Amino acid sequence: MAEDIKALRKRIKSFDSTLHLTGAMGLVASSKMRKATDAMLEGRKYLKAVTDIVDDLIKCQECRRSPYLEERDTSDGVTKLIVIAGDRGLCGGYNANVFRTVRDMGDGLDIIPIGKRAFDRYTDDDLSDYDPDYVRDYDSSEYYTYDMAYKLAASLTEEYKAGKIGRVGIVYNKYVSIMTQEPKIRWILPLAKAPEGESARGVFEPDPLTLLEDIVPQYVAGVIYCLVRESFACEVAARRMAMDSATKNATEMIDNLTLEYNRVRQSKITQEITEIVAGAGK
Repeated sequence: MAEDIKALRKRIKSFDSTLHLTGAMGLVASSKMRKATDAMLEGRKYLKAVTDIVDDLIKCQECRRSPYLEERDTSDGVTKLIVIAGDRGLCGGYNANVFRTVRDMGDGLDIIPIGKRAFDRYTDDDLSDYDPDYVRDYDSSEYYTYDMAYKLAASLTEEYKAGKIGRVGIVYNKYVSIMTQEPKIRWILPLAKAPEGESARGVFEPDPLTLLEDIVPQYVAGVIYCLVRESFACEVAARRMAMDSATKNATEMIDNLTLEYNRVRQSKITQEITEIVAGAGK
């Protein structure tokens, strides 16, 4: 019985430590929540503005000659897939949902990871096996900048124009609410053709095709950057909900173990009193 009391005390202490950890991580996630959602909302506004410009340009007859609207046989061309995941775990199914979406797409994908978890999953770096001090370089989803997005976009658009890529897509998490995040796939190249009969609004200078060629790298960069911001907001929200749930479960476990501990301790005390009384009677 003494061993049972000792084991219960050890388990209560363990859950108490976990409770402090999950509580602290929940507070950190809560402190990041406002800034992450503000950045996501601002990104959505920018993305809508640049998308409206591109949608207007592709309605022009001249822009139909652009290679960015060229439909290609994806079985021959390489499919580039940007996969956005988190830098850390302990955020529920956030990372797992992204990886499951990529897995369901099949093989033959050239994956560009953003976020440490995506980098670890889709990058095979043998140097770390030989050099313990070697640090693998990755693009953080939390600290991703527009300059990083533009550098990637410029490279992708050049390869696409050269015919080396069949299509370009992004796997990310869409923010629905603090409790709901949905994994999505957004294809950004080739650009979707405008419906027949629709015409552009306004007059473009110097000419629509030149403007489209110039703006597509910025458009692709904007999509990448804004979806990274949205994914990070999803990561923070998912971590906050996961930590809230873990904190609640840890509290319930501590209460149950404390009740069991008191019951065993009371039983031990009763047994000792009974033995003393029995010994005195003799």
